[in-house]
Amino acid sequence: MRREMDELFGEIGGWAPGARGAFSPSVDVYYVADPPRAVVRAELAGIKAAEIELEIRGRELILAGHRRPQDSAEDRLYQQLEIGHGPFRRVVALGADVDAEAARATYEDGMLTVELPIVAPAGSRTVPVQRADEAP
Repeated sequence: MRREMDELFGEIGGWAPGARGAFSPSVDVYYVADPPRAVVRAELAGIKAAEIELEIRGRELILAGHRRPQDSAEDRLYQQLEIGHGPFRRVVALGADVDAEAARATYEDGMLTVELPIVAPAGSRTVPVQRADEAP
């Protein structure tokens, strides 16, 4: 039953052996005050920058891509196989509204860093309440 649960939900921390080739990259999300921005770092070792897709939808950053095996493994007999390969899609929830047009992404040494400027909240407005018989 444990094996079936692992295959269904995966192990904590990403890829689970037997998960049929899928994996989920690890991410860190933090906020910086000057200038105000959300920063998302994703561990994507072995993935070419051209294989990474980013999309911002409201308060979500969507990371997608594909990690391909380095070479043919036909002549190998593995004792241990833990590095996940295959397509991935990870939705990262953000705790603030961001400016999607001003987002920047850099990729170095297998680490993707996405900086998303935080949008200042709209100013509040007071709405006076009038009685129905006083409406203009």
